[in-house]
Amino acid sequence: QVQLVESGGGLVQAGGSLRVSCAASGSISSIYAMGWYRQAPGKQRELVADITSGGSTKYADSVKGRFIISRDSVKNTVYVQMNSLKPEDTAVYYCNAVSWDRVISYWGQGTQVTVSS
Repeated sequence: QVQLVESGGGLVQAGGSLRVSCAASGSISSIYAMGWYRQAPGKQRELVADITSGGSTKYADSVKGRFIISRDSVKNTVYVQMNSLKPEDTAVYYCNAVSWDRVISYWGQGTQVTVSS
């Protein structure tokens, strides 16, 4: 089992920055990749960015050049630095961890990010 605890998020004006963090605990060695998804009201949950245990990263086209995902292997924590935020970035952001066999997926409780215009 893996537990994910998110922090960060909040309210920011358009053009501002926020950082969200996700700390993993439990069976850390079973994790292949960690990442962040978001879900806006009335929309499907979508990938924001993820990072594998090997350090490979992937970003949604909508956040490329504005968001940066990173990890601290000692703290078992993944961060997303969100810059140049737009109102359309407003959503609940969820941390995710995927097992090596890609079968098991763990989710955090979600953290609200609101960008005002």
